[in-house]
Amino acid sequence: MTSITVAVVDDHPLFREGVTRSLSEISDFLVVGEGANSDDAAAIAANAHPDVLLLDVSMPGEGLSVIDKILSVSPQTRILMLTASEEVDTLVGSLQRGAKGYVLKGIGSRGLADAIRTVFKGARYVSPTMSTKIMEYSLSGQTPDKEAFTPREREVVDLVAQGLSNKHIALRLDLQEKTIKHHMTQILIKLGVTNRTEAALRWREKR
Repeated sequence: MTSITVAVVDDHPLFREGVTRSLSEISDFLVVGEGANSDDAAAIAANAHPDVLLLDVSMPGEGLSVIDKILSVSPQTRILMLTASEEVDTLVGSLQRGAKGYVLKGIGSRGLADAIRTVFKGARYVSPTMSTKIMEYSLSGQTPDKEAFTPREREVVDLVAQGLSNKHIALRLDLQEKTIKHHMTQILIKLGVTNRTEAALRWREKR
């Protein structure tokens, strides 16, 4: 069985060591690095290229901008935020910057293992509590103005609102379909919706 390589970056030594120990006892995980701050996170990503990197939100350093650093040196690494913060803005900001998941620190070892496997497979994982908060945030109508979207994202979602598929949007914009899928992920997050139909409806409301 091929192991999923994991790194743990958190500025609380006891918590970090506990997570590392728990993951080390699971047969399909291999812990390849530990760190305490954003510089450590970037260095581990550059040197070890872990499949999944567990990252605390509130470490000393550059805040969420460390996500950009990690992905610039190890684009294939999936970042799973492991934090005590239940702020929706922090969750949305993390996902917008490229994190693949957001887990609260109260999670058990089995739940954390499931979250790691989920993001490793390419899917997104958000703690159920935070998923509910995102839904409440969305229903409250607190979605960003159009200025919060990049020009390319506005082009893509305009075409989604016209009923075009990712394939046809890619052809129209002369881009790869996987690039359109990436833009759609960011669009769904920013609009606070879960699928392209809801995105189209919400976007039309902004016109």
